[in-house]
Amino acid sequence: MTSRLETGPSVEPETHIFDDDGRTPNSRHPVLLYRGLTNETGEAAAADFEACFAANRWPPQWRGGVFAYHHFHSNAHEALAIYAGEAELVLGGESGQPIRLAAGDVVILPAGTGHCRVEASEDFALTAAYPDGHGDWDLCRPGETSPERARERIAAVPIPPQDPITGADGALVRLWR
Repeated sequence: MTSRLETGPSVEPETHIFDDDGRTPNSRHPVLLYRGLTNETGEAAAADFEACFAANRWPPQWRGGVFAYHHFHSNAHEALAIYAGEAELVLGGESGQPIRLAAGDVVILPAGTGHCRVEASEDFALTAAYPDGHGDWDLCRPGETSPERARERIAAVPIPPQDPITGADGALVRLWR
């Protein structure tokens, strides 16, 4: 299948850094946000995103939305590709930054990055992927998870060899080293 995604070497993401707030560890690596990679929506866009993820060794794991409570994953990085609708997420924990996402956008969350859905259109949908070997991700919530233990697990998560959108020479590889 031929992908209709804009994924060439000139595609650069926005970057966002979030500090440890004592309850949500976040990451020393920036969140990467690719905007408007496709004008397609629905099943065609989901299939294109999943093919791109798989080709870059980030196997797609599930489709759905984002929990409406603050959480993070201490043992896996996560890529979320919006294929329908739009939503506002808060990234970085309870005092984090609101980020508006729409169909065609991809956000890559390094392990430890807090995220929470604040609002979403009725048709909001995404597909999620994790680097090879990171499919057994945990679900941590501020106030319920020991920040010290979470920081230890986050530090042990390896940097993936490929960006899920732009591959081995992509932004993730350059910016997370």
